[in-house]
Amino acid sequence: MSLYNFKKIEPVPTGSDFIDIILSKTQRKTPTVIHKNYNIGRIRQFYMRKVKFTQENFEEKFKNILDEFPKLEDIHPFYADLMNVLYDKDHYKLALGQINTARHLIDQVAKDYVRLLKFGDSLYRCKQLKKAALGRMATIMKRQKDSLAYLEQVRQHLSRLPSIDPNTRTLLICGYPNVGKSSFINKVTRADVDVQPYAFTTKSLFVGHMDYKYMRWQVIDTPGILDHPLEDRNTIEMQSITAMAHLRACIMYFMDLSEQCGYSVEDQVKLFHSIKPLFANKPVCLVINKIDQMKPEDLPAEQRAWIEEIANGENATVMTMSCYEDLGVMEVRNNACDKLLSARVEMKMKGNKINDVINKIHLAQPAVRDSISRMPNIPEGAKDKIKYDKMDPNRPKLARDIEYENGGAGVYNVDLKKIYMLADDEWRYDTIPEFLDGHNVADFIDPDIEEKLEALEREEERLEQEGFYAEAEDMADSDEETLRETADAIRERKKMIVQAHRAAHGKNRPSIPLKAAAKRNTIDAMDKSLTEMGIDSGAAVDRSRKAAADRKRSRSEAVGDEAVKEADATERDEAISQKMSNLGFRNVKQKLEADKNKKVAQKSFSKLGKRGESDRGIQTKMPKHLFSAKSSMGTRDWR
Repeated sequence: MSLYNFKKIEPVPTGSDFIDIILSKTQRKTPTVIHKNYNIGRIRQFYMRKVKFTQENFEEKFKNILDEFPKLEDIHPFYADLMNVLYDKDHYKLALGQINTARHLIDQVAKDYVRLLKFGDSLYRCKQLKKAALGRMATIMKRQKDSLAYLEQVRQHLSRLPSIDPNTRTLLICGYPNVGKSSFINKVTRADVDVQPYAFTTKSLFVGHMDYKYMRWQVIDTPGILDHPLEDRNTIEMQSITAMAHLRACIMYFMDLSEQCGYSVEDQVKLFHSIKPLFANKPVCLVINKIDQMKPEDLPAEQRAWIEEIANGENATVMTMSCYEDLGVMEVRNNACDKLLSARVEMKMKGNKINDVINKIHLAQPAVRDSISRMPNIPEGAKDKIKYDKMDPNRPKLARDIEYENGGAGVYNVDLKKIYMLADDEWRYDTIPEFLDGHNVADFIDPDIEEKLEALEREEERLEQEGFYAEAEDMADSDEETLRETADAIRERKKMIVQAHRAAHGKNRPSIPLKAAAKRNTIDAMDKSLTEMGIDSGAAVDRSRKAAADRKRSRSEAVGDEAVKEADATERDEAISQKMSNLGFRNVKQKLEADKNKKVAQKSFSKLGKRGESDRGIQTKMPKHLFSAKSSMGTRDWR
């Protein structure tokens, strides 16, 4: 069975709100500009899109409602009967059915009007068909206002229902009103149920949770039940009946022998026998509360016989307690939990799945080897061993005691070599040799290495003092000296150029374009600059002058081509006409007319700062012509 989280159901809007939501979304999400001079196919598509989009939004909303509300056939019988008690199953199914019917009607309306829009012959006819389609959809929605209002009330009530797991370990408390049921659940769980000295304080199911034997348990407090026929019970009592009928729980029937609840012992016994069929195949505990006022031993013999009859005939465990004085509350809880656990195990043993589990279990039992009796053998030393006493000064010293005497944890280091088992105990603390590639590392260590190192360092100091490591002065020739000076000059010049470039670009002033700067950079300026840097500029100057001479055209080359001269005007017109036909125009005049119409069409969008006909953004959120009026004295803030 699928369990629903009823708190996640989305709110159901009213009929008018439903229509406003859908039509507003259609207005926001679809284009809004259409003109009569558009192609008729484009006009049809514009209005067909609006009708289809509206129908899809209705479909999505209806589908969410139908999917999120629980289906009574798919949920646990406890929830199905509880919803039938609280909301009337027929009314609930009828409301969902009407929503489903409205969804199909709106789909059919959209199909019919889209079919009609395909044959619309004008903007006016298409607009009227769209208007009629949306109007019929809105009319269908207005008829569902009662169903939507009912479903919203059901959703609100479902979200307030307690989260009850029908399959977990459960203690179910039932009985007459005002017998101490809510006091018990407040004692054993973290629930906070209202307790008052009058009947029917609890009007619905309350759930509390607790832990017992490292397991999670839920305790359900049910409203009080009165002893009358099932058809006469009200909604509050039917919630208790539903819980007892469908939940696999330990039934804890509470009784008040002091009759302070307002009902006699005889009435309470009769109620037990009246609802006894609901306890079939469930462990039952008869809890006698308020023993500080009246104990079972103090009852008359006749009433005591009634309780014994319940205990013997119905296999019910009789337990006593007092919530007011906390007498036996935890014992009652523990006994009820143990009884439910044993009942669940017994039920599993009777089920069909137990055979599959038992077939996988094998219990090994030792076979008898011979007739010799082998009794347990306990060493004498173990029998005579004195029990360890921390306060005994003659106790054996443990490793923990040694650690404490030597500074404790973090200071004391355990001596692991003490327990080495060697042929000679004196070898325990010998240095363990290190081996590398099958050789003892100690065999390759020179014992006089430190003395030899000190002698080598003294010799190095002596050689340094004598000038053995002093470098001889290099004898550089004149060519190398000239080359070094030239390189230094070039580096210095390059450094100055970089600094000048950085200074020029660091200032906040407009830079000269590259083309304008190129006009100022002449070949003579380049020759002068290279000469100042000490570089021969002859080859670079000749190469630049030659390239400039090659770029100039002679006067003969500037004369028009002979083919162009001989081409007449007719041929040129034919070439232009061929180009216009490729663009979709008959001639140049038609292209110019199209460009003019294009500018006229874009003029209105340009005035409003729009990107096109689909741009519906509002740059000014509060236009003055909509938000201004007659101003009173001292008021001028209209924006």
